[in-house]
Amino acid sequence: MRRSRSIAAVGLLLAAAGTVAESGSAGAAGGGRLISSGSVTVSTLPGLEGVDGLANPEFPVGTEAEGAGGGTTPSAGKSVDPAKVVAAGAELKRTFAGLNHRNNRLANGGNQFSLEPPDQALCVGPNHVVEAVNDVFRVFAKDGTPATGVLSLNQFFGYAPVIVRPNGPFGPFITDPVCHYDADTGRYFLVVLTLDQDAANGQFTGTNHLDIGVSQTSDPTGAWTRYSLAVQNDGTGGTPNHHCDPEVTPPAGMTNPSACIGDYPHIGADATGIYLTTNEYSFFSDGSNGGAGYTGSQIYAISKRHLAAGAAAPNLVVFESPKLGPFNSFTVWPAISPGGGASTANGGTEYFLSSTLGDGSETGNTAASEKRIGAWAITNTASLDSAAPALKLTNKLINADKYALPPKATQKPGDSPLRDCLNDTADTFGPGVPCGAALFGLPPQNETLSTLDSSDTRMQQVVYANGMVWGSLGTAITVKDRPLAGVLWVGVQPTWDGGKFKPETKKSGYVGLKDNSVTYPAIGVSSSGKVVMAATVSGDNHYPSAAYVVLNGSKPTLTIASEGVGPTDGFSGTVSVGGGRTRWGDYGAVAMDGATLWLASESIEQTCNFSQWLASPIGSCGGTRTTLANWGTRITALQL
Repeated sequence: MRRSRSIAAVGLLLAAAGTVAESGSAGAAGGGRLISSGSVTVSTLPGLEGVDGLANPEFPVGTEAEGAGGGTTPSAGKSVDPAKVVAAGAELKRTFAGLNHRNNRLANGGNQFSLEPPDQALCVGPNHVVEAVNDVFRVFAKDGTPATGVLSLNQFFGYAPVIVRPNGPFGPFITDPVCHYDADTGRYFLVVLTLDQDAANGQFTGTNHLDIGVSQTSDPTGAWTRYSLAVQNDGTGGTPNHHCDPEVTPPAGMTNPSACIGDYPHIGADATGIYLTTNEYSFFSDGSNGGAGYTGSQIYAISKRHLAAGAAAPNLVVFESPKLGPFNSFTVWPAISPGGGASTANGGTEYFLSSTLGDGSETGNTAASEKRIGAWAITNTASLDSAAPALKLTNKLINADKYALPPKATQKPGDSPLRDCLNDTADTFGPGVPCGAALFGLPPQNETLSTLDSSDTRMQQVVYANGMVWGSLGTAITVKDRPLAGVLWVGVQPTWDGGKFKPETKKSGYVGLKDNSVTYPAIGVSSSGKVVMAATVSGDNHYPSAAYVVLNGSKPTLTIASEGVGPTDGFSGTVSVGGGRTRWGDYGAVAMDGATLWLASESIEQTCNFSQWLASPIGSCGGTRTTLANWGTRITALQL
């Protein structure tokens, strides 16, 4: 255990790596690391939309450290029976289109970047649904009617636009939103990763922070309190130094070349705390310059009552880069408990799940497949509200069914006008000027219908309900002799025996379809005890579509909540513009609202052909997309 230097009245504690870590007692502040950063009233923010058209630059300068998608060759998956596809029944109460790429790109007067994927967050309170994606959010009434305009996350967190068109200045770049409505406090919690950019040239500086918005009431259209938690972990801004691999020759504007990045944040909650976890990479390098390319997951426990009360320095306990047996920690996903359902064992317990495989670069596990996952617990969480928080983190490797890196997901063929533009050989914009030359300065290409990123084997959304911890992850499977992307789901019973943590996988199974892939799962548990999973389906028979699965033992049933209407047609899936890796999902969400489960999945909500795409304004297809992308999202309400 290491204890931080005393600064003020509240605590920041750093727990050493290991399978068991105790926080000790708190009494020191975080040296400015977790700070209040003002407030905002959502109803006063202008939802100003920009105009259609390409604008240079369309993308941020530099590259965000992003582990999703893996880097190894997919392995053979377990042979599984396909799930039964059933029509929606009376359980489907509502479904409506959520935020899309056009909303994101044209928000804040058009002072936004083109981004893929959306990284979808969802939280639901008494009267409202809050959805956030990269890089906007919106509040809906529960009937699907918008209660606010489309607001940029930069506006919400009080920052300058990410880029003031046409040439800057540049504000912070926000990514990876997550959201939770906490029934105990009656508050919404919205968290993002914010990467600071040099105002003059848009270069990432290296400083980065988790920004936290906390609604002041149960009405998300009203006032919110904001906090900022520095996570560059290079010894600046009150952070420890994790010795991440440095950029040897920093370009102009890079102030912190040895910065780490708190990538892929996720949120959980129990009766006392809000729990945030990140995957920590070197921001600018890969481990080849003498530092760490990846250090492990970081776990942050914060008093949710201090946050809800607007405390200037809420209690914060940090566990740094804990190990899971011989492996680095990776995507240690904290559990969300339905209102009033958190564990009271051991002075209050928050549970987490993780996988052990990744793509090898994070966990250190280079095996082709795995049959173990990690179960985690933080105990004595009730002490988070005290003057001396004393939390204990423990974990254990437990058995699970086989999982392996999934292959990419195919798409049903359809109109792909961006691809058609890049492949165009006609005199579309005049003699000798095909579409790609006119818009991108490129000769005719040979772009094909892209396949979708199926993530890797990292754990996805985790829920604690009725004494069980539920989670799911992507995996390779084989259905009717064909390799596909599917899902492994697990139900872990977190038993305690004489104070010792003895978790065990009690229930598990696979979800797969014939000739189609099931990707980006997110699990929720209804008040009646039904376990339901949101997902995206894509393949020979389906455009990317929003689906849900009722996990009733070994024979799950799958329902398409809303059929996609065309293939994804975005820049990341093109070799010539975006590199050829179709970024998709990263994560969906399920929000538990009493008897109702609200599901969020990425899907394709529009389609148009090349001629329609060329109509003025080019690329808008009647105001349904932008030139560079057409991703959308789907929100669905179920009662089971």
